[in-house]
Amino acid sequence: MTTVLPDTEVGPLLRDWREQRRISQLELALRADSSARHISFIETGRSRPSEDMVLRLAEHLDIPVRERNALLVIAGYAPRYPQTSLDDPAMASLRESLERLLAAYEPYPALVVDGTYGVVAANRGVALLLEGVPEKLLAPPLNAMRLTLHPEGLAPRIVNLPEWRADLLAQMDRQIALVRSPALRELYDEVAAYPAPARAGDRDRTAEGTGGAVPVADRADGAGRERDRAAAFALPMLLEHGGRVLSFVSSIATFNTPMDVTVAELAIETFLPADRETAAYLHAHVPS
Repeated sequence: MTTVLPDTEVGPLLRDWREQRRISQLELALRADSSARHISFIETGRSRPSEDMVLRLAEHLDIPVRERNALLVIAGYAPRYPQTSLDDPAMASLRESLERLLAAYEPYPALVVDGTYGVVAANRGVALLLEGVPEKLLAPPLNAMRLTLHPEGLAPRIVNLPEWRADLLAQMDRQIALVRSPALRELYDEVAAYPAPARAGDRDRTAEGTGGAVPVADRADGAGRERDRAAAFALPMLLEHGGRVLSFVSSIATFNTPMDVTVAELAIETFLPADRETAAYLHAHVPS
């Protein structure tokens, strides 16, 4: 949960969020049906905002639900949004819906993660890609960032690791700026410090390709050409698996207008094959 310091005041926190969003007092006042003078009084502590005003400002500043609860507590009000465990019976329909969604996406990989990239659920496409990962990394609680960037995880098999790693770290950095999560910052510091392993294309070995034994370096060159084509619309992840280089582009979906902290922090990440060869490979190797 968000840590609330006892001497924290709601006005300066709202000002910090406004400045982070690069919105003027006047613009925020217009959005929230208020006045720049009133916004100024709130930010300087001269005026105590009502519960409704805190929620309105939080909405127009796109403040995460967890942080909205913290602002309400600091302002002297009760938290508005519950935080319900996914194991709670009230979440049964949500769990079932997520499982159906992941199953429907097969054979393509898809997973659900929480606000610190903990893996909540994953389908058999993801299980295929994780083959060969040491058991210690697969022991609960699973974390998608650790699995991807750990030198004993997927990282040695990601052909374009520098680009993909930089993209993931930038994604985490943007999220930290948005939610100000100490746990997320700790995870970022951990995975950013992982030593970069030798990439698949740099190892001196061969693997079975579509036309026989093909040097990995040659396959990496071919993957690079595929990456150039896919990069026209998104950065692909080029992952070595079963003697081939698979190419994926990812997308992330979240829930609209969530009313629960747990649901607000869930994200569904799907991996779409970026070429026909990858799609065919998954159809052939993921159990139906």
